[in-house]
Amino acid sequence: MKAIRRFTVRPVLPEPLRPLSDLARNLRWSWHTETRDLFQSVDPGQWASSEGDPVRLLGSVRAGRLAELAEDRRFLRRLTAAADDLHDYVTGDRWYQTQSAQLPAAVAYFSPEFGIAAALPQYSGGLGILAGDHLKAASDLGVPLIGVGLLYRHGYFRQSLSRDGWQQEHYPVLDPNELPVALLKDADGTPAQVSLALPGGKQLHARIWLAQVGRVPLLMLDSDVEENDLGERGVTDRLYGGGSEHRLLQEMLLGIGGVRAVRAYCRITGHPEPEVFHTNEGHAGFLGLERIAELGYQGLDFDAALESVRAGTVFTTHTPVPAGIDRFDRELVARHFGPDAELPGIDVEHILRLGMETYPGGEPNLFNMAVMGLRLAQRANGVSLLHGHVSREMFSGLWPGFDPDEVPITSVTNGVHAPTWVAPEVFRLGARRLGTERAEDELAAGGARRWDVLADIPDQDIWELRRTLREQLVEEVRERLRVSWRQRGAGTAELGWIDGVLDPDVLTIGFARRVPSYKRLTLMLRDRDRLMDLLLHPERPIQIVVAGKAHPADDGGKRLVQELVRFTDDPRVRHRVVFLPDYGMAMAQKLYPGCDIWLNNPLRPLEACGTSGMKAALNGCLNLSVMDGWWDEWFQPDFGWAIPTADGAGTDPDRRDAIESAALYDLLEQRITPRFYERGRTDLPDRWIEMVRQTLTLLGPKVLAGRMVREYVERLYAPAARAHRSLAPDAARELARWKARVRAAWHGVTVDHVETTAVTATAELGTTLGLRVRVGLGELSPDDVEVQAVSGRVDPQDRITDATTVPLKPAGGPDLEGRRLYEGPLSLDRTGPYGYTVRILPNHPLLASGAELGLLAVPSEGVVDGAGVLLR
Repeated sequence: MKAIRRFTVRPVLPEPLRPLSDLARNLRWSWHTETRDLFQSVDPGQWASSEGDPVRLLGSVRAGRLAELAEDRRFLRRLTAAADDLHDYVTGDRWYQTQSAQLPAAVAYFSPEFGIAAALPQYSGGLGILAGDHLKAASDLGVPLIGVGLLYRHGYFRQSLSRDGWQQEHYPVLDPNELPVALLKDADGTPAQVSLALPGGKQLHARIWLAQVGRVPLLMLDSDVEENDLGERGVTDRLYGGGSEHRLLQEMLLGIGGVRAVRAYCRITGHPEPEVFHTNEGHAGFLGLERIAELGYQGLDFDAALESVRAGTVFTTHTPVPAGIDRFDRELVARHFGPDAELPGIDVEHILRLGMETYPGGEPNLFNMAVMGLRLAQRANGVSLLHGHVSREMFSGLWPGFDPDEVPITSVTNGVHAPTWVAPEVFRLGARRLGTERAEDELAAGGARRWDVLADIPDQDIWELRRTLREQLVEEVRERLRVSWRQRGAGTAELGWIDGVLDPDVLTIGFARRVPSYKRLTLMLRDRDRLMDLLLHPERPIQIVVAGKAHPADDGGKRLVQELVRFTDDPRVRHRVVFLPDYGMAMAQKLYPGCDIWLNNPLRPLEACGTSGMKAALNGCLNLSVMDGWWDEWFQPDFGWAIPTADGAGTDPDRRDAIESAALYDLLEQRITPRFYERGRTDLPDRWIEMVRQTLTLLGPKVLAGRMVREYVERLYAPAARAHRSLAPDAARELARWKARVRAAWHGVTVDHVETTAVTATAELGTTLGLRVRVGLGELSPDDVEVQAVSGRVDPQDRITDATTVPLKPAGGPDLEGRRLYEGPLSLDRTGPYGYTVRILPNHPLLASGAELGLLAVPSEGVVDGAGVLLR
């Protein structure tokens, strides 16, 4: 008979063992080796069957075993040491506490998914893992972050394969009481709740679950509560599931409900209120509307409240393609806001305008979450240098007239949380030279440019480490492959061949990620004969481990998985190439260290960052990648190999795949496998080992999440906090009035005449020209604008590249026609074709950039004809 309800009966911990509960409930155990070792020693067998989850372990260990441990003085000493260490970690000063007093009192970080640990499966892929690493690194650095997300009762999905290799999805129900979370409760013990108003007088209620990620609280909203009707209970059922209205409700709950959850948490715990709100992708963009509504209750009108909210908001975009952005029908959004639904104090038209695609090619009937995110944030960034460039191009229509390079979107290149992703064996190798405490600090906090201490590790030690990690991966692959084939219906008698799958002495390539078409899972299959020759080479074979999930609604992605699986099923090569279903954090933590090469072959420039290669690099794995994302930024021949990109304008997708796959095979045949298998004087692959050493020494410090979070603090959070403090209610009202006045009067701003005065007759390097510009400001004053000279080299179309801007100064008052004269120098500091122009921008001390309003005035064609372009 089937039970109608399932729950776990937990043993009562003896008093001496009570600290075990605190250690299990703080997810720091997921990246703290000593704490994990302590839990493993409680019951090694149960630890393995609980898949390394302390909460599950404590729910299943025998009462008799607990009684033994309560009397075990050695275990109790270890327990006391672990508990004291956690207390010091969460209460002591760290990097953030040593910085200036200008930093924000707190930062709220919103994301639709968080990959903290396999024991809390609330992630689908890179976005969630990045968010989890952001929280962990913030904790290590002492940044007062509050994470905000949703608690999905079915998580993303578990993946298995049918007999013919088709992806199967399973959605196991997650019971929060079996997860490392606790309900947020008011002082009287009642669970804290937030509510949203829905059309038709209905309400959406949600409880708040709290996961403690080291020092950082993570608040997760859960709509599966009795007060909701059946439909509303299912709002937080699955990550990225359901139709448009379902997704809209999830994003309203995340953004609006998330702000309300933060307010409740700060009220209950006394945590400082956030001065900065960070939106990780557009999914949480509605948080800005809730904050505008809060300020409305305090007497600010919409425009003033908008300025105040923008000042303290950071928006991070992760997508390099418009198709990756959530867009909703305007009517659907309108129905969920206004007098009969949520945020009745805000005019629905104000809300709709925030998400309008007002640029050429935009859809006027769609509400764009990324566009709203950018309009509600004064600071925005992409997640690698290349992605920042792509983002400025993609969203340049929101700042018409400005060159893409001037669009106010910067970049902070992602990083990965080394204590989570570095194998214990790799850590111990570094700790032998640095000491354990310093090694932990270097991995967590970062800050070093090089890890020179790793440069003198003997070749033999590095090579033995690499083989050990490869051997562990081989064992892991065989175990997972048996489970997969049993799920596919195979009997034990059919699986003897698995004992010979992979070889710990063969060059091992890893490829694991989500399976959208642009990541090109099957590029390696383009020339199967050539691939089989590589796999089966008698002297220099390779072996490949592949994993990845296609979105449940993406049949194209599922066909790619099936195509690859059918190739891996071929008896001729199945001992050399495997597909492992159900890719997740637990698998990844074995996969990255065990590979010699990490392969990444997306269509450039569609990979925003691609952090999997960073995790591999931290374990001494070399990268083989298209020049995209972070690899475009930090590639050096010492760290791996770059796959050439065939992205010419006349190259169709099929030809591009053919060219790039051939380049991949060439690299493997001619450069990579010879280097791995060649032996030097000590009978070791010394050139390969040197690349591993260089990767650890030079690339390792760059890819840390600690470096990333410090950049966010210094370049985005701190300026946002200062801007937030500057915009008290009166200042916000003044700025809003000023912007309205400037927009209304901008039609009267003109560049009427431009002339140059040359000191010499020729334009030579080092020459300084004088610029005289006559402008019309209409109803505006010189204090409202900045007149700039923009100069630099010009391309064949006379477009200025690598521009330099110099402000010009007013010379006297207005003439009889009301025009003003501006003057300034123009230095010819570069040789070659050179040009200049003049423009006028709005100017106010509280603007984050001159492009913020999207307004500028430039000379008309007649004025340009008179001014001319300088020498060619």
